[in-house]
Amino acid sequence: MSFQDKILFNPIGTISSPYKEKFGIPRQPGLVTAARATLTLLPPYNQPEIVRGLEGFSHVWLIFVFHGTQAQGWKPTVRPPRLGGNARLGVFATRSTFRPNPIGLSVAELCDITIQGNHITLELAGADLLDGTPILDIKPYLPYADALTHASAGFAPDAPSPQQTVVFSAKASLQCAQKQAQYQTDVRLLIEQILSQDPRPSYQHGQQAGRVYAMRLYDFDLRWHYPASGIEVLELADFDQSL
Repeated sequence: MSFQDKILFNPIGTISSPYKEKFGIPRQPGLVTAARATLTLLPPYNQPEIVRGLEGFSHVWLIFVFHGTQAQGWKPTVRPPRLGGNARLGVFATRSTFRPNPIGLSVAELCDITIQGNHITLELAGADLLDGTPILDIKPYLPYADALTHASAGFAPDAPSPQQTVVFSAKASLQCAQKQAQYQTDVRLLIEQILSQDPRPSYQHGQQAGRVYAMRLYDFDLRWHYPASGIEVLELADFDQSL
């Protein structure tokens, strides 16, 4: 095979996550630890022996396809959010989704493996993956090889600190409690962790103070705004998933 030939890959599984659109997804894995996702293996990879021994690892690497932005193609330079969205860097110096091959790499906590016949799922925490993401491969995380304490990280040497304090309206607080019972997960903490990173584009910081922002999580539209200080969650409005 020539290196110029196309290489085809088959997804080995798909992700189910609370993130229904690209906007609002944390820019790196592990920043929103309350996010829970499920990886369901697809035939012919849904065999119990394929995950034998994986339960001994606390974290896994996921190689996946940026299916949500794949149609937009790639760019030789991009504007990293960590640099304020102004400076351009080569795409290979960033983790942008707009790559020559739309492939991503993410680490997630492996919380559980469920095997019911040929229905095999991996329960994950801290994933930064869009709902429906195709997974190409799973590899165990090896701390001695994958966590290099002497490594340097260019323009992103440290994890971003939470930028905003998040408060909830009385209506949003009640709705969080209802959604927590529905999804058996701490929806309020999930929202706090997402919004404290301030998901707005960098160029909008300090602007449009009266604007109401929205992102889709699970089966609702999360709506918030930026009052004089911090962030206020206004409501968790149901949306029609058939649209």
